[in-house]
Amino acid sequence: MAYQPHRFCVAPMMDWTDRHCRVFHRQLTRHALLYTEMVTGPAILHGDRTRLLGMSDIEHPVALQLGGSDPIALAEAAAIGEGFGYDEINLNVGCPSDRVQEGRFGACLMAEPELVAACIAAMQDRVKVPVTVKCRIGIDEQDSESDLQRFVEVVAGAGCRTFIVHARKAWLQGLSPKQNREVPPLDYARVYRLKAARPELTIVINGGITDLDAAAAHLQHVDGVMLGRAAYQTPYILAEADRRFFDASAEVVTRRQAIERIIPHIERHLAAGGRLNNVVRHVLGLYHGEPRARAFRRHLSEHAPREGAGLATLLEAASIAEPAWRSLAAE
Repeated sequence: MAYQPHRFCVAPMMDWTDRHCRVFHRQLTRHALLYTEMVTGPAILHGDRTRLLGMSDIEHPVALQLGGSDPIALAEAAAIGEGFGYDEINLNVGCPSDRVQEGRFGACLMAEPELVAACIAAMQDRVKVPVTVKCRIGIDEQDSESDLQRFVEVVAGAGCRTFIVHARKAWLQGLSPKQNREVPPLDYARVYRLKAARPELTIVINGGITDLDAAAAHLQHVDGVMLGRAAYQTPYILAEADRRFFDASAEVVTRRQAIERIIPHIERHLAAGGRLNNVVRHVLGLYHGEPRARAFRRHLSEHAPREGAGLATLLEAASIAEPAWRSLAAE
């Protein structure tokens, strides 16, 4: 099977999918396409670019998600992101938060497909990597199937070939971002029909997908699947993704191997003055479903945020989850 980067993805999630999270996820899956948290165009143009965009080579393939609605600013931000080495630039047309709406970007842009098309065209003119869109199936009263089809038609007309579609509409008034991830009903069939109507496009489905069996079922209808909270809260499900979706001979990494492999990253982070909890907060769900998972989480939650916490704290937690670690933790 030829590598299809969007076949299995981990969603961009604010406050979650930072560079430490992505390095950890990469210990579990070599092939899943990872995404950054959303970064606004103005933040990149005027902020600390190394802090906002810095990444490790191990993270590839990795996409940068941008927020904004100014084609000129987005084009410049996309070019800067490409310069940092990102493999894709993704435009957020799905976030429903009030702050995002005030900035005229996110899900509210679904009401302005021509503007989205102008943003896509401007970014494509500046970068060689793919430019993609992540959107909803609708917003507020603009919720008919024809509305979604028109949005995709206009944006695809500007050259966008990949659409990641969260299979819920977004209510821009009356629901919080958290509620918008849970309250509007899922409509996977609408995304399937979009793919059937536009077979030449790459359509990736997102929203409410909790395990690899569900992902495999969706792949009967669309080109790719994007997991969000399930990939973060129960990260070990990623360990089977390569074998399941990319390469039948791929290694399935053990939990212990995942921890061993992230140790060099932690050591570099600590040596640079970083805090242990910056990294290990993303590891809390690694033993989800295992007998000592709660004790593992509790130990890290209590000790990793402390001033001066070091690698021994992680090894102690691992020795609680897997007694075979005890001799290593004692060294």
